[in-house]
Order: sequence, then C-alpha cells, then structure tokens
Amino acid sequence: MSGTSEGPAPAADLVRPAVTERHIDPSPRTSRGLTSGTSVTPGAPPGTSVPPESPSGASVPAGTPSDGASPRALEAAFTTAPLAMAVVGRDGLVVTANESLGALLGSDSAVLVGQIASDLVDLASDARTWHAYREVLRGRQARLRCTRRLKHPEGHTLWVQVTVAPLPAQERAVLLSVSDISARHELQARLRHLQMHDAVTRLPNRTLFFERLTAALEAEAYEEGGTGRIGLCYLDLDGFKAVNDTLGHRVGDRLLAAVAERLTRCAEEAGFARASTPLVARLGGDEFALLVEDSTGTEQLADLAESVLTSLRAPFDLTGQRVSVSASIGVVERRAAGTSATMLMQAADTTLYWAKADGKGRWTLFDPERNAHRMTRQALSSTLRAAVERGEFTLEYQPLVGMEDGGVRGVEALVRWNHPQFGMLTPNRFIGLAEEDGSIVQLGRWVLATACHQARRWQLDHPDAVPIFVSVNVAVRQVWDSDLVADVAEILAESGLPPHLLQLELTESAVMGSAGRPLQALQALSDMGVRIAIDDFGTGYSNLAYLSRLPVSVLKLDGAFVRGFQYENSDGTDVHPNPADEVIVEALIQLAHRLGLTVTAECVETASQASRLRGIGCDTGQGWLYSRPVAADRISVLLEAATCGQT
Repeated sequence: MSGTSEGPAPAADLVRPAVTERHIDPSPRTSRGLTSGTSVTPGAPPGTSVPPESPSGASVPAGTPSDGASPRALEAAFTTAPLAMAVVGRDGLVVTANESLGALLGSDSAVLVGQIASDLVDLASDARTWHAYREVLRGRQARLRCTRRLKHPEGHTLWVQVTVAPLPAQERAVLLSVSDISARHELQARLRHLQMHDAVTRLPNRTLFFERLTAALEAEAYEEGGTGRIGLCYLDLDGFKAVNDTLGHRVGDRLLAAVAERLTRCAEEAGFARASTPLVARLGGDEFALLVEDSTGTEQLADLAESVLTSLRAPFDLTGQRVSVSASIGVVERRAAGTSATMLMQAADTTLYWAKADGKGRWTLFDPERNAHRMTRQALSSTLRAAVERGEFTLEYQPLVGMEDGGVRGVEALVRWNHPQFGMLTPNRFIGLAEEDGSIVQLGRWVLATACHQARRWQLDHPDAVPIFVSVNVAVRQVWDSDLVADVAEILAESGLPPHLLQLELTESAVMGSAGRPLQALQALSDMGVRIAIDDFGTGYSNLAYLSRLPVSVLKLDGAFVRGFQYENSDGTDVHPNPADEVIVEALIQLAHRLGLTVTAECVETASQASRLRGIGCDTGQGWLYSRPVAADRISVLLEAATCGQT
C-alpha cells in the first residue's frame, strides 16, 4: 500500500528526496511492463545472454568479467552481500535479488524474482521519481537516488534509501540497491524536533512557526480548497519582566510553561469540530502566537482572542507562588492571497502595540485606516530633519488685533510643511513628531530666525507704521536641548529686530511647574526684553500661584472658552452662549490685569464674540474674524493700509 510523498523527487540525485510510504507485498507480480513490446516473463529480457544458473537457481549477475574472480565467487558475493541489492531488467522486473534485500523487505529473495521492482520500493508514487526511474531504465540518465518510507510486513515503519544505477550497456539491466536508514532518520527527526521546539514550553518555536506560516501562504495551500483566509493572534504577557525581576527566572520559566498549557487548551477547544486546530508557538521571551489556517473571518479570531484572555485571567499556582498576569493581543485576519509572512507579522506587531497603548489586558483588531495614519507618521518622522535642510518649510502669519481700535498689534508665526508627497501640512501633523525625535530644536531655530528677519523687514519697509511684534511658539524641549537664550540673542543681533518686538509662546503645561533651567531661561529672556506668553491658558494645570513669580507678560486664552461667547454661527444662525465661560473669562482677564498682564483671546470668529470680549476688557484678539493665517506679503498689505489710514 502506497503512502503519501513528503516532497517531489528531482530527476537526478535527490538532495531532499521524495518520501513515500507503502506496505511491502512480497507476493509475485508479473504485470505492468515498462517498455512497449517487452516480454513480461521472469528471467533475462529477450536479446540478452542468460547467465549461468547457480546451485540455488539464482542467476549470476550479468556483466561478469572473463578474468579475475570466478562467476561463482561473484555470485556468492552478490548473494551474501550486506547491502540489499537486486538486478532489474529494462522491463522493470527483478531478475535476481540477494538475501539482504529479502531480509530487509521481510521476504525470501527467490520470491522477489519476477516482481515489479518499482512496487517493492514504491518508486511510482510521485511523477518526478517515476519519470527519473524510467529514464535510468532506458539508459538516458546516470542514476537515481531517493528516500522512501515503507511499511514492513511485521507492522513497523522502515526508512530506506534507494539507488538505481545502470549496469554495462550490453547487459540491458540496472542495479537496485536499498539501504536501511531508519536509525539515521529517527535521529534526524529527534534533532529536528529539538531544533524546532522551545525547550521551556515544548511549543513550536519561531523557526517552525514561520515555516508553517510560509507554507500556509503558498498559493497551492489555499487554491485547492478551504476558505483561502488566514488569521493570527499575536500576544505577549503584561508585566512579565516584573515576575522575572522579583521572583526569578526559574519561576518565570514555570509561568511561561503554564501559559503555554492554557494557550494549547484554548487552541484545542477552538479547533473542535473544525478542519484544523490553531498552531500555538512561542516566538521568544513572553511572546506567543496562535496561527489559524483557513480562518472563517474576524469573528472566529475575536472569539479565540477573548477565550485566551479569559483563560489567562485565572491566577497561576507555581509550586507555592501565586502569580497573576494578563496579556495584550494583536489580531489580524485577512485573505491569504497577496499576503506575505512579513506583511502579516508587521500588521500583528503593530496591532499588539495598539492593544498595549489602549490599556493592556485586551485584544485589538487590525485597522487599515489606523495603520495608514501610523505609516504616514513614520514617513513624516523619517524625513523631518532632511526637510528642514531642503527648505520644505514655510511660515504664515495670523494678525493679533487690538480689541479697542481693530489695529494690528502683532502677528503669530505659524509653520507649514510643504511636503512633496502629502502637500501642505499644518503644525498639528508634524510638531509632535518633531518633539519626539528632537528635530524640533533644528526646526524651532529656523522658525525663530525666519520670523525675526521678516518682522525686521516689515519694520524697514513700513517706517511710518506702528511697529508690530512677531510671536513664535517655543517647545519646552528647545529649552532643555539647546541654549535658547543664546539662540535668541544671536538671531536678534543678526536680524536687527528689537527684543520687545519678539514674543515667545509656551504652552501652559510647559510653563507651569517650570523650575531650574527652564525658569532661568525664561527669566533671562524676559530680562533681555523679550515678551513671554502662555499659550492655551485655562486648559492645563492652571496653577495660578505660578503667575506671580514667572516672567510672563501675556496670557492667551484657549479657544474653548472663547467659543462659549458665540451668539451666532458664521451662517447667521443663533447659538446659545455658555454663561459659565463668560464668568471664567471675565475673572481671568481681571486677574491678569491685576498682575500687569495683557490678555489675548484665540479663535475669535464672530462679531458678537469680539463685542463681548471687548466689553469685559480683553486686550487683543486672534481668529478668522480678523484674518486667516496668510503669507508675509499679505501682512505687508495690511501694514500699508494702516499707514494710509493714519495719513
């Protein structure tokens, strides 16, 4: 009975031979010749000389030399040789077999004579090996070597290496030799198992996992049947490092083994009444994976992830140590076509990161839109520093207008990134990234220098206009990672801009609680004559005690308060104001004035807002009611108009 092949056999020597299984049937068979017109009778093929008979009735192998050892000596050597051998005619029938072959196959050697040789060692079970065997019989190929798994008549499995090589051409026969490699194969299997499995958990390791994953994603794996989909639950244990650090690595290993047992049970339950059971593997450290081939959709993966979380919530009793852990799981489910192992693992790793960022102890499903946003962030982050050098950034300016007379008091410089791929980007798309990777220092210095030189240019171009100040946002990291005071002093000197025409804005959360170096820098800048403003005031820590000792001259009220003053939308429809916002803003303005500070309201969009803010004493306003952020030349037009109005 033939088994299944573990891989196709090449047409020549097989480095990774085909492996099949068959039951050895030593009964005589004399059918199925290989060459048309060939006689299928036992013995020598037609047209060849018949070797002399031995006393036992076996033929002497063909091709015996005329000198040297006698035919009987060669016959005896063939018969008693420890290597199992048979002479096979070009018709594929056994001409003669030695005792070792009979013993190996569990039969008498005489019974093998006349049988189809390919059936004895299962050479016809796969097309490539069968083709190569026929080519050797026809004299068109040097030899064939392959590995076969046979079922011995006594019931045990036998692994053999089969070699087929031609005898001299005039003999029109080949020599079939069979070596028992069962012990070697068993050793190789044990070594492979050790190589492919984790020593701590006894689960498949990363190597075997990726081998299975790659095989599952090959086209032939899903084109012949199944759902054509694949799913993956990628998890790691929350706080496992703390277990190792406090209880030791031995307890940590026991915990990993116990987790592996629970994951295996979850996989077995998930695979019940299904075509296959999910593969559970340890990928390293406290990372595990559950691979679901032929998945039925995200619901199946979600159920599996939920069962894993439920299973891990129960405490572990590790030889007297009671340990509780949770896990974060990234879940990916998609069509196998068009997916690679690398793509699937990248998606799983990203989703696992989301699960941890969302609070741990949960599973998160892969979201293509969220991933696209992450990829965009990564693309922006990787090109930030080079973008400054390439001059891809530009500044726009939004006027700060006096509430009493509507005159322009100053402008806020707002940086824009003219990205070659994503177009014009506003600061909320890249400032956070610049602060994370430190490029905010380089970018901030460029913004400061560009804004100061532009403010000085306005002053020189419009000498009759009241000089306006320029307000520049400063990240707290610029204070820590650079000498901001020295940078400001150098830029003011280069541009010729008077210090009082420069205003630096820091967020409330950055300014409140400033101590040590930040506080010293702010004080030095204030002593230099530079104005310090707190941006988005009212939404951060709001520790008013700091206002009495910080060198701050301006408070910029967050737009969230100003929107409460709105009585109508831009389309003229009525909006009910928030009385609480009015009370808070009025109190803040009064407090600021008592401390000698001026107040700027952000996000002023309607005339009613401006009227109310003016009524409670707000000094300046900023928002679309007055102007959107515009290019520098548009500010020049405003200054020119103001000069003409004064004249």
